Amino acid sequence: MSEQSLIERLQAQDRQAQKALYDRYAALMFSVCRRYLKSREDAEDALVSGMYKVFTQIESYAGSGSFEGWIRRVMVNEALMKLRKVQPLVFPGEEAMVNDHPDSFSIEAELSAREILNLLDQLPNGYRTVFNLYVLEGFKHQEIADMLGISINTSKSQLILAKEKLRQLLKTKGY
Repeated sequence: MSEQSLIERLQAQDRQAQKALYDRYAALMFSVCRRYLKSREDAEDALVSGMYKVFTQIESYAGSGSFEGWIRRVMVNEALMKLRKVQPLVFPGEEAMVNDHPDSFSIEAELSAREILNLLDQLPNGYRTVFNLYVLEGFKHQEIADMLGISINTSKSQLILAKEKLRQLLKTKGY
């Protein structure tokens, strides 16, 4: 079924289209939720509530931009809401020195997705959330600040601290 046909059927509240959408995107969107939430159960809850929102708010998809991107944004928002409920976001080291110089940080190509997820799980919630939003989702610091209710400098410092913590974790693992 084409994406446009799927969207039209979803707008008509077609149950088969809802199942088709779930089958097509659930695994990918679960991995999005899982990056923000340490617990598999919490990620599953975010996925289910996110899918429900996709089904019930499909009319708000304007048709501009990627449909998958719109679904991803819904899932990120659900994961963030769940994260706030489960554990309040703490932003340690907000006073860290912020500079706008790019760095040479990169995750080694040899790391598996599971190893990367385990590394991200070791980050404090604030670090992990900002890292995910900036590096993996591609949001700008202003957008992150607006989404999380923090300053741009807090977003920048959390990213710097997350990268530093990841460097330390990688170093202890011999990378």
